[in-house]
Amino acid sequence: MGIMAQKVSGIVKDETGKPVTGATVALVKAVDSSTVKFAVTKAGGEYSFAAMPAGSYRVKSTSTGFNNAYSEVLTVATEDVSVADVQMKKLTADLNAVVVTAKKPMVEIKADKTVLNVEGTINAVGSDALELLRKSPGVMVDKDDNLSLSGKNGVRIYIDGKPSPLSGADLADYLKSMQSSNVEAIEIITNPSAKYEAAGNAGIINIRLKKNKNLGTNGSANAGWGIGNYPKYNA
Repeated sequence: MGIMAQKVSGIVKDETGKPVTGATVALVKAVDSSTVKFAVTKAGGEYSFAAMPAGSYRVKSTSTGFNNAYSEVLTVATEDVSVADVQMKKLTADLNAVVVTAKKPMVEIKADKTVLNVEGTINAVGSDALELLRKSPGVMVDKDDNLSLSGKNGVRIYIDGKPSPLSGADLADYLKSMQSSNVEAIEIITNPSAKYEAAGNAGIINIRLKKNKNLGTNGSANAGWGIGNYPKYNA
């Protein structure tokens, strides 16, 4: 991995200059538009990405009711990068347009968690669960594959609502064995409720697996052991 910059940050606005709140912002590679990290804009339209690898990127912003918008190409090296405001244009109504089913946003902000929707997106192809976590808002994965959430260590990983007994290298190996195509969504819970064990003080990441309609259970790649009460990873 290249030299790490401190932060990439900016603001998303609409055509009138008002901030766009709750937009999904992705830092994408300039060369192929592959996503490196997701974030969500705050009340003032602000977003930020911490400790990104050196390279050339663009910022892509998506939000319901707006056309997708992109920043100019930016270079990340060793200094903080302040991105010029990304302006989003509202969709114009087309009375002759065919009605289509609305898709879930890539990132959803809910009262108790942030959800990265994976199923049916480009992120479900050719990756693994650890790579998905690298892209997830607020989640950091260091060079030794240790997880932190909003700068706090000691994150607990849950699979389909059940705590994983694994940690360290064993957990990293398990996540690497889990194909992204088998992940439905990743739920990021920074302030766990009472239903979760107190051990997750730094936060909880719950990985929801797609249901294998043929087997009636969760399917995935072979990880060599089972977790909790659900089956071993053998798809």
